[in-house]
Amino acid sequence: MISLDVAPLAGYTVGVTAARRADELSALLERKGATVLQAPAIRIVPLSDDAELLAATRRLVTEPVDVVVATTGIGFRGWIEAAEGWGLGARLLDCLGRTKVLSRGPKAKGAVRAAGLTEAWSPDSESNAELLEYLLRSGVDGQRIAVQLHGEPLPHFVRTLREAGAEVVEVPVYRWTGPADPAPLHRLLDAVLARQVDALMFTSAPAAASVLRVARDTDRFAALLAVLRRDVLVIGVGSITAGPLVEVGIPVVQPARSRIGAMARELTLVLPERAVRLRIAAREIEVRGQAVVVDGELRPVAPAPMAVLRALVDARGRVVSRKELLAVLPGGGEEHAVETAIGRLRTALGEPRMVCTVVKRGYRMAMEPSGVAV
Repeated sequence: MISLDVAPLAGYTVGVTAARRADELSALLERKGATVLQAPAIRIVPLSDDAELLAATRRLVTEPVDVVVATTGIGFRGWIEAAEGWGLGARLLDCLGRTKVLSRGPKAKGAVRAAGLTEAWSPDSESNAELLEYLLRSGVDGQRIAVQLHGEPLPHFVRTLREAGAEVVEVPVYRWTGPADPAPLHRLLDAVLARQVDALMFTSAPAAASVLRVARDTDRFAALLAVLRRDVLVIGVGSITAGPLVEVGIPVVQPARSRIGAMARELTLVLPERAVRLRIAAREIEVRGQAVVVDGELRPVAPAPMAVLRALVDARGRVVSRKELLAVLPGGGEEHAVETAIGRLRTALGEPRMVCTVVKRGYRMAMEPSGVAV
């Protein structure tokens, strides 16, 4: 049973990779008790500076299209604002007003309407897949279709339309590059690999792709995949965001609605369910990511004793040798480092009897090997 006396995310560390609205998301998590590590994984290129968008916009106003696909609200609004700054706003709106506009979801629909336009159709699922199915069902052979990208290419979407006979104009409303300061992202990856992060949150596909690219470039890719597939909860705001992660076999939890508020609520529900709950030495124990709850009281645990605690809990009452415990300590060390970590763990737990010393063999938690308390 989850402790009701402690904030649901207290004792957990959550990594936030967002470039936009990171402070808003972090505040939502911190109010639930989480410790948040912010590390923007991307930097958005300002629309007004984007030569590719300017070229695509000029092409559209001189060579009108039959269909325009709006995939994101912020991207569509930014596109209109950038066009106005270039003196092309009126011509672009006139062009779009004479075409069939499709919007991927409510935010894109809102941006379309805010521009004085009316969408012809929008999928209930808010997915590109349903948009593509609608277009193919409607028939696209011989049509010119403008597709507003959402930060990175949509190769399958565009290729399928072209194979069906459409001429596709890609509109890169914003582009992303690596973060201006990569140091926070590198520190976050180090913390993830050291199991000092319990959940990693993504609000955009470019951020997910950037994290994977940085891991590849720094020879941490295989290790990161192993950790994200097994130890760290990964949550994405929606299916598009999850795409780059799912492609490499990383399971991604997604909220029912693609909103950061829903994303934070989903994390609040799912992450505490991963806690290990035991009864040891007549105490109720809940092992969270970076802390323990002992009889309803939250007790922070430092990384080294936490690594030892995880190994002892996983053993479920069996003896774990000093050599085995040394192998899980961050940074390794000599055998006396294990004794130090055990001492700090007993202090953190507040009940030394929970961790038993087995002379000449190692240590064990004060429970039967089956996991039943003694």
